Amino acid sequence: MKKLITFTLLALLMFSPVFQIQAQASDIKGHQMESDLNYWIEKGVIRADAKGNYTPNKAVTRGEFASYIARALELPVSTKYRFKDLKTNTGLTIEIQNAAGAGILSGYPDGTFKASEKITRQQMAGMMYKAMRYMDLPVQKTTLKFKDSKKISANFIDAVSAAVNLTIIRGDHRKDGVYFNPKDNATIAHASAFLFRLFAAAEVLKPTKPTEPSEPSVPGIPPVDIPTVDPEVFKVSTISGGQLRPTTALYKTYEDALVTYNASSSIQAIVKDNKVIKIKAGKAFGSSNTNKTTTLYKDSSFRTVVTSIQEGREINYIGSSPEHVIVEIGGLTYYAKHNEIDLVPTELVTASDYYTVGQDGVLYHYTYDNISKKVLPQYSIGTASPSMGIGKSYTSLDGVHFKEMNSTKTVTHYPYFQFQSVRQPSSYSGAELDYFINVILKDRQSTGAARYKDATTKSKLIGLGNYLKATEETHRVNALFILATAIHESDYGISGNALTKNNIFGIKVFDSSPESGQIYAHPENSINAFINEYMNKNYANPLGGYSYGAIPGNKVVGFNVRYASDPHWGSKIAGHMWRIDTFLGKKDYKQADLGRIIYNGPAGVNVRTSPDALSVKLFSYKPKDPGTNAAFGYPVVIVDETVGSDGFKWYKVIADSNPPADYGWIRSDLVERITQ
Repeated sequence: MKKLITFTLLALLMFSPVFQIQAQASDIKGHQMESDLNYWIEKGVIRADAKGNYTPNKAVTRGEFASYIARALELPVSTKYRFKDLKTNTGLTIEIQNAAGAGILSGYPDGTFKASEKITRQQMAGMMYKAMRYMDLPVQKTTLKFKDSKKISANFIDAVSAAVNLTIIRGDHRKDGVYFNPKDNATIAHASAFLFRLFAAAEVLKPTKPTEPSEPSVPGIPPVDIPTVDPEVFKVSTISGGQLRPTTALYKTYEDALVTYNASSSIQAIVKDNKVIKIKAGKAFGSSNTNKTTTLYKDSSFRTVVTSIQEGREINYIGSSPEHVIVEIGGLTYYAKHNEIDLVPTELVTASDYYTVGQDGVLYHYTYDNISKKVLPQYSIGTASPSMGIGKSYTSLDGVHFKEMNSTKTVTHYPYFQFQSVRQPSSYSGAELDYFINVILKDRQSTGAARYKDATTKSKLIGLGNYLKATEETHRVNALFILATAIHESDYGISGNALTKNNIFGIKVFDSSPESGQIYAHPENSINAFINEYMNKNYANPLGGYSYGAIPGNKVVGFNVRYASDPHWGSKIAGHMWRIDTFLGKKDYKQADLGRIIYNGPAGVNVRTSPDALSVKLFSYKPKDPGTNAAFGYPVVIVDETVGSDGFKWYKVIADSNPPADYGWIRSDLVERITQ
């Protein structure tokens, strides 16, 4: 008797405690094909190796794929075929023989099967084609439109065509068209996806039971209204006329909807209660909610908060389940709640963030608000990389890796002030800072904007230059950074909180309650709080609770991870610092030699008093994942280097710890210089 593992039990299995523990222990979290892999893992079709890993990107072998099919179809035992290169009575041999007995595979002319040989994409299609026939699926062919269709071997053309017709094979979408790559090695993840789509197609194409006729009513007795239970509001949607169009079908479970979603190329989204919870491609944006922010978590159970993002702002979409959305920032994968994320299919995305390089060689940033559907006014970050073309436009979700629009070119560029440690002192005096403040207030007032009326006399920044410089010298926090943050948070010292509360740093002002905020007797008290209660307590101090590096940074490294929900707070602060420095003579720009700690071990990185592994430890940087491209380790300022007593080269760096320590030493193999 032929058997199929049905999809209707998935709701009871996929989200049981046992399943969740197994999935979380695997190495597939955040993978593009996570849901497909999890399905087959729970079914026991795909199994972990001796180390407990599933290695989704590992090339799958002929024997492994044969075993997947045998387990998925629960094939009956067969001894019809015996391949001379397989050991008798092993589990793998038995499964291969069962698949051969079902007519799903055959060996080579010399009587071998070559189980350990990597399977190609077209060979995988060949096995699935025979599996379709075993499953009594209607096999229909379609015209292949792959750019490399001519590279498909003649004996696999029909198999690939049938799989394409059922949208089991979708191809590799590139700028110049769609490719099949028939002779490339398929991975375990590919195998899971192809099999999932095969079984999804089987579920869709299986015959439906005839409707039972209703019982006739008994004369003289009124019919009884039997209440019906509404199914879960899962729907699938297509796109037409610039809108999502839900189909008329309703699904009781997410898994039932997922079957149709995977089986049809025209279906682009799964919707629950009018909320899009899964898309095949597109963007994620922070949704409008009472907190005005989207919280990102390290774990899918929403226990460990990593950062937060303003509503309406763009986040890189990776995938989703019924319980969470998987997003990526700077090479790190996080989780968000569905009610805090808006998913927009690619066809419906109207705009997004982008960067341009002006004729002045300056990098400008335009940000998009998906709630208002408006691209916000530009701001300048600093001088663009020489590798970035004048007049060119770029996209970037981390502010470092810039992909040129309509091109495959990507430029890596660290805007200097965004990644310079605030422990690096400024070159400017208090008088110079006061001079800038006075000039910029005159400029603001000259705009004629109502809020800047009398800015030159009422701004709370007036006369703070010497206090900023004294704070820098005492607490080792860059005066230019302090001033830039005050300008940004207080709108040049004339915001409501600044004028009425002397609060020039937005301290205890939240997105959901902008009218709130700490009250201070004088602006200088606000500066003291900013340094003592925030920067040197939790942010710049490597022992602090929110220590991700002593820089303005982005949502992966630096103060921006937790200080502000605006994902571009760090680059905006850097822009203010760059403009102040440019106005005052460019004495600070690129004065420091920047680097980043690239080590990602469990013990963190020690900073010592001398270039010797046995010397006194000043402090340790906490373990931190620098991302998949190792771009966002802890930033450091390198001031010298030498060969230590252990034979290693050591870097002398500005210590991020609070005074009195000024410098420390780190072994150079743990640090990578940032090219400016």
